[in-house]
Amino acid sequence: MPWSADFDVTLDLARFLLSAQFPQFANAPIEPFGEGWDNAAFLVDGTYVFRFPRRSIAVPLIVREIAILPRIASQLPVPISAPSLAGTPGGDYPWPFAGYRRLRGATLSSLHLDASAYERVAGELGRFLRALHAIDARPLLAAGLETDDFGRLDHAKRGPKARARLAELHDAGLVADVRPYLDVLDSIAPAGVREHRLGLVHGDLYAKHVVIDDGRIAGVIDWGDVHFGDPAVDLAIAFGALPGAARATFATAYGGIDPETWRLARYRATYHAALLAHYGYHVGSRELLDAGLSGLRGALSETWDVC
Repeated sequence: MPWSADFDVTLDLARFLLSAQFPQFANAPIEPFGEGWDNAAFLVDGTYVFRFPRRSIAVPLIVREIAILPRIASQLPVPISAPSLAGTPGGDYPWPFAGYRRLRGATLSSLHLDASAYERVAGELGRFLRALHAIDARPLLAAGLETDDFGRLDHAKRGPKARARLAELHDAGLVADVRPYLDVLDSIAPAGVREHRLGLVHGDLYAKHVVIDDGRIAGVIDWGDVHFGDPAVDLAIAFGALPGAARATFATAYGGIDPETWRLARYRATYHAALLAHYGYHVGSRELLDAGLSGLRGALSETWDVC
């Protein structure tokens, strides 16, 4: 099963590791706080979220978070989940883990906002990404920031995977017709790495990684995919999480988006939405399934005039 973990991080294991390495939490309440492809998360004392890699591929990602995020947090207009506590392997658990101050609120993917709230969030997202993409990546590369090892805009890699996932979603009755999505992917089909555009990017920015409190962005979380890459990978959130009417606000707040970057953002949004829906379907997460299906619908709308 492609979604199964390499290591099952149980509540008892998390409690053991925390008690051994962070005595201040020895008697603190701990409870499961979510589980994703890469990590299992636990809420500790109501104030810290500890994330433990579930698979070996996620280990370099959490190491990268520990190295990079504290260096950039103060340069961004909204809080991010920068780790303030770093754990080491212990007992049977072979990998490092990290603790983060809890960012309170609800994920954007779990909410149904009205039009004015989406406009506000769109503006905040655009300004956040403008600040993120403007950060000088050179010192971060020296600190361990990696390039795009996964080829997030590599059509030779992504196209076949998207086709297979969309076919499964169709067979499950979740997508009525896969052709419009395949047309988007095939018509854009990125030609290669845009070396002149590379910079610091979140790498996995979608609605579940944006925390909303009182109608505003309260934080951006899950930075394991942070890397030196194409900004279009992040700008895909305009298609995956925002209604078409709010995309002009997003683009204006970002400072303008050229047509090629916007097209690549649409490509990434289509691919990522198929991945998200497929994953949500297989693990039984209605939130992720709905976010993926919504993202697919959103990616069908070109909305080129915002560029």
